[in-house]
Amino acid sequence: MPIPAGGIVTAGQLARMQPRTTVAAATAPLLAGTTYALIPGCTITVATTTPNASWSAVGVFDCAVTTASTTALMVGRLTVDGTSQAGLAIHSMRQLDRDTVAMLWGEGGTLAAAGNHVFNMEGVINGPSAAGTFNTYSRLLVTITETV
Repeated sequence: MPIPAGGIVTAGQLARMQPRTTVAAATAPLLAGTTYALIPGCTITVATTTPNASWSAVGVFDCAVTTASTTALMVGRLTVDGTSQAGLAIHSMRQLDRDTVAMLWGEGGTLAAAGNHVFNMEGVINGPSAAGTFNTYSRLLVTITETV
Protein backbone atom coordinates (compact mmCIF):
# COMPACT_ATOMS: atom_id res chain seq x y z
CA MET A 1 0.00 0.00 0.00
CA PRO A 2 1.63 3.30 -1.03
CA ILE A 3 1.72 6.29 1.27
CA PRO A 4 -0.27 9.11 -0.35
CA ALA A 5 1.37 12.49 -0.94
CA GLY A 6 0.87 14.64 2.11
CA GLY A 7 -0.17 11.63 4.15
CA ILE A 8 0.93 11.15 7.74
CA VAL A 9 3.23 8.19 8.31
CA THR A 10 2.80 6.38 11.61
CA ALA A 11 5.53 4.75 13.65
CA GLY A 12 3.92 1.35 12.99
CA GLN A 13 4.11 1.90 9.22
CA LEU A 14 7.78 2.87 9.45
CA ALA A 15 8.55 -0.18 11.57
CA ARG A 16 6.86 -2.51 9.04
CA MET A 17 8.85 -0.98 6.17
CA GLN A 18 12.13 -2.11 7.74
CA PRO A 19 13.31 -5.58 6.66
CA ARG A 20 13.49 -8.09 9.56
CA THR A 21 16.13 -10.80 9.40
CA THR A 22 16.06 -14.01 11.45
CA VAL A 23 18.69 -16.76 11.55
CA ALA A 24 18.33 -20.38 12.67
CA ALA A 25 21.18 -22.85 13.14
CA ALA A 26 21.12 -26.63 13.08
CA THR A 27 21.07 -28.05 16.60
CA ALA A 28 21.92 -31.66 15.66
CA PRO A 29 23.01 -33.50 12.53
CA LEU A 30 20.44 -35.06 10.21
CA LEU A 31 21.36 -38.53 8.98
CA ALA A 32 19.74 -38.14 5.58
CA GLY A 33 17.44 -40.74 4.13
CA THR A 34 15.60 -41.12 0.86
CA THR A 35 12.66 -38.93 1.93
CA TYR A 36 12.93 -35.28 2.89
CA ALA A 37 13.38 -34.66 6.62
CA LEU A 38 13.72 -31.49 8.67
CA ILE A 39 17.26 -30.45 9.56
CA PRO A 40 16.99 -30.07 13.37
CA GLY A 41 16.97 -26.42 14.44
CA CYS A 42 16.65 -25.02 10.90
CA THR A 43 13.09 -23.79 11.39
CA ILE A 44 12.02 -20.17 11.59
CA THR A 45 8.52 -19.00 12.49
CA VAL A 46 7.79 -15.37 11.69
CA ALA A 47 4.69 -13.35 12.46
CA THR A 48 3.50 -10.78 9.95
CA THR A 49 0.98 -8.09 10.79
CA THR A 50 -0.11 -7.27 7.24
CA PRO A 51 -1.00 -9.40 4.20
CA ASN A 52 1.36 -9.57 1.20
CA ALA A 53 4.64 -9.37 3.13
CA SER A 54 7.57 -10.34 0.92
CA TRP A 55 10.31 -12.76 1.93
CA SER A 56 13.73 -13.93 0.81
CA ALA A 57 15.93 -16.67 2.27
CA VAL A 58 19.41 -18.15 2.20
CA GLY A 59 20.01 -21.78 3.12
CA VAL A 60 23.49 -23.07 3.92
CA PHE A 61 23.74 -26.87 3.97
CA ASP A 62 26.76 -28.50 5.68
CA CYS A 63 26.99 -31.81 3.78
CA ALA A 64 29.17 -34.75 4.85
CA VAL A 65 29.31 -37.87 2.68
CA THR A 66 29.84 -41.09 4.68
CA THR A 67 29.18 -43.61 1.87
CA ALA A 68 30.10 -42.40 -1.62
CA SER A 69 28.03 -43.02 -4.75
CA THR A 70 28.62 -42.02 -8.36
CA THR A 71 24.90 -41.44 -8.90
CA ALA A 72 23.45 -40.13 -5.62
CA LEU A 73 23.13 -36.51 -4.54
CA MET A 74 22.55 -34.78 -1.22
CA VAL A 75 19.75 -32.28 -1.80
CA GLY A 76 18.59 -29.43 0.43
CA ARG A 77 15.34 -27.53 0.03
CA LEU A 78 13.22 -24.85 1.67
CA THR A 79 9.56 -25.17 2.54
CA VAL A 80 7.35 -22.21 3.44
CA ASP A 81 4.15 -23.04 5.27
CA GLY A 82 4.59 -26.64 4.12
CA THR A 83 5.10 -25.84 0.43
CA SER A 84 8.41 -26.70 -1.23
CA GLN A 85 10.06 -23.73 -2.93
CA ALA A 86 11.76 -23.75 -6.35
CA GLY A 87 15.54 -24.07 -6.18
CA LEU A 88 17.64 -26.77 -4.52
CA ALA A 89 21.09 -26.93 -2.93
CA ILE A 90 22.83 -29.95 -4.49
CA HIS A 91 25.98 -31.81 -3.41
CA SER A 92 27.52 -34.66 -5.42
CA MET A 93 28.32 -37.77 -3.37
CA ARG A 94 31.11 -39.10 -5.62
CA GLN A 95 33.68 -39.12 -2.84
CA LEU A 96 33.94 -39.13 0.94
CA ASP A 97 34.09 -35.43 1.67
CA ARG A 98 32.46 -32.58 3.52
CA ASP A 99 31.32 -29.45 1.72
CA THR A 100 29.09 -26.48 2.33
CA VAL A 101 26.51 -25.79 -0.36
CA ALA A 102 24.08 -22.90 -0.41
CA MET A 103 20.88 -21.80 -2.09
CA LEU A 104 19.54 -18.28 -2.38
CA TRP A 105 15.83 -17.77 -2.65
CA GLY A 106 16.41 -14.08 -3.38
CA GLU A 107 13.13 -13.32 -5.07
CA GLY A 108 11.42 -15.41 -2.44
CA GLY A 109 7.74 -14.79 -2.55
CA THR A 110 4.78 -13.16 -0.92
CA LEU A 111 2.97 -14.27 2.22
CA ALA A 112 -0.65 -13.67 1.23
CA ALA A 113 -2.12 -13.55 4.74
CA ALA A 114 -1.02 -11.89 7.95
CA GLY A 115 -0.11 -14.25 10.80
CA ASN A 116 2.50 -16.90 11.58
CA HIS A 117 4.55 -18.44 8.76
CA VAL A 118 6.97 -21.37 9.06
CA PHE A 119 10.20 -21.70 7.06
CA ASN A 120 11.94 -25.11 7.17
CA MET A 121 15.18 -26.45 5.71
CA GLU A 122 15.00 -30.10 4.75
CA GLY A 123 17.49 -32.61 3.40
CA VAL A 124 17.41 -35.86 1.43
CA ILE A 125 19.64 -38.28 -0.46
CA ASN A 126 18.17 -39.04 -3.86
CA GLY A 127 19.37 -42.66 -3.99
CA PRO A 128 19.55 -45.59 -1.56
CA SER A 129 23.18 -46.52 -2.31
CA ALA A 130 24.76 -43.60 -0.41
CA ALA A 131 24.83 -42.19 3.12
CA GLY A 132 25.51 -38.74 4.50
CA THR A 133 24.61 -36.17 7.12
CA PHE A 134 23.58 -32.54 7.09
CA ASN A 135 25.74 -31.27 9.95
CA THR A 136 25.43 -28.57 12.60
CA TYR A 137 26.99 -25.79 10.53
CA SER A 138 23.79 -25.70 8.45
CA ARG A 139 22.01 -22.33 8.70
CA LEU A 140 18.82 -20.65 7.51
CA LEU A 141 18.43 -16.89 7.12
CA VAL A 142 15.02 -15.38 6.35
CA THR A 143 14.27 -11.72 5.62
CA ILE A 144 10.72 -10.38 5.82
CA THR A 145 9.57 -7.00 4.50
CA GLU A 146 5.99 -6.05 5.26
CA THR A 147 3.78 -3.73 3.31
CA VAL A 148 2.74 -0.45 4.84
